[in-house]
Amino acid sequence: MGTHVIKMPDIGEGIAEVELSQWHVKVGDLVVEDQVLADVMTDKAMVDIPSPVHGKVIALGGQPGEVMAVGSVLISIEVEGAGNLKESAAPAAVKEAPVAPKVEAAVESKPAAAAAPRPATVCQGPMVAREADERPLASPAVRKHALDLGIQLRLVRGTGPAGRVLHDDLEAYLAQGQSNASAPAAAAYAQRHDEEQIQVIGMRRKIAQRMQDATQRAAHFSYVEEIDVTAIEELRAHLNEKHGASRGKLTLLPFLVRALVVALRDFPQMNARYDDEAQVITRLGAVHVGVATQSDVGLMVPVVRHAEARSLWDSATEISRLANAARNGKASRDELSGSTITLTSLGALGGIVSTPVLNLPEVAIVGVNKIVERPMVVKGQVVIRKMMNLSSSFDHRVVDGMDAALFIQAIRGLLEQPATLFVE
Repeated sequence: MGTHVIKMPDIGEGIAEVELSQWHVKVGDLVVEDQVLADVMTDKAMVDIPSPVHGKVIALGGQPGEVMAVGSVLISIEVEGAGNLKESAAPAAVKEAPVAPKVEAAVESKPAAAAAPRPATVCQGPMVAREADERPLASPAVRKHALDLGIQLRLVRGTGPAGRVLHDDLEAYLAQGQSNASAPAAAAYAQRHDEEQIQVIGMRRKIAQRMQDATQRAAHFSYVEEIDVTAIEELRAHLNEKHGASRGKLTLLPFLVRALVVALRDFPQMNARYDDEAQVITRLGAVHVGVATQSDVGLMVPVVRHAEARSLWDSATEISRLANAARNGKASRDELSGSTITLTSLGALGGIVSTPVLNLPEVAIVGVNKIVERPMVVKGQVVIRKMMNLSSSFDHRVVDGMDAALFIQAIRGLLEQPATLFVE
């Protein structure tokens, strides 16, 4: 037997160190070639580190949250033969993904031997008995989901790699009536004294740093405007009925992207980046719209490039493709960078008003709130209209309040008279 040492690989772009975000194996696990061992975080992306060999994990080189230098020892694996202990090397292939919120999907097809048996007694169905102090493998999103459902994770059987508990495992547990919801009613009023500490590492740390940096460096101000979207919703429904089967269904987002493109012709100062260190504002002709997208590990902003050259259906297709890629951890680094203005929406949860945080170095972000039906007075008559607020934020160092108001009013006019979106 020999030892194969995997060093932190050189990911490129002059990066000298990266953050170890998450281990997918532990000491004693059996691994196979191409199985994902760990996630590491660069400034822009999460990168999967696969194993180049079959073997048994005998040592881990760091802890999640630790910043490691390129070339430092990441993991040691016991292998058949002589191994490479004297000449350590990085994996032959590094699979890059901006986020990997569903790492189990990347490795669940590996042979069962890839994961060592967990020290637990598996019972029938989705129920499993673990030691009281044993912390089952699960992502932060799954832990929160379990907490919201009142499920003790140590009682749930994990079907992911190395016994990792997945969202589907929680649903299976509930389906068999094992959740706390099936306990006596008195349990719902029992005192709780449990605590859980969650490290702010990986993508969550990057998001926290970017949000803090944006609020500290930019002079945020927000402007909210109410928009009657009855007409554009009627147009959207008509287009979907006529062309939905052949071209795909349209959401409101591609119309909003189109409204941004048209409005920016008269307000180019909104489609800009501000380098506050060099004191230079760069206005761009190309409209690269960042579309804020929620994933299991946090907010991502994939970019619809050259929105000014796209039709409604082209924009819709690209928005859908990018959103799915971001949620599934498949978006490339280029697809998550380079935006010039950002569009953010919470969909049906959009609330009445929000205060979006700028995506630096951009100077404007347009936030979409939910659509509600309300009685409105139109030409002296009370009628039911579909209303929606735009809650948008700007960098007051670059954008004057009057310009921001006029910009949003321009978008309002375009959406309330949707034919003007297509008049050249």
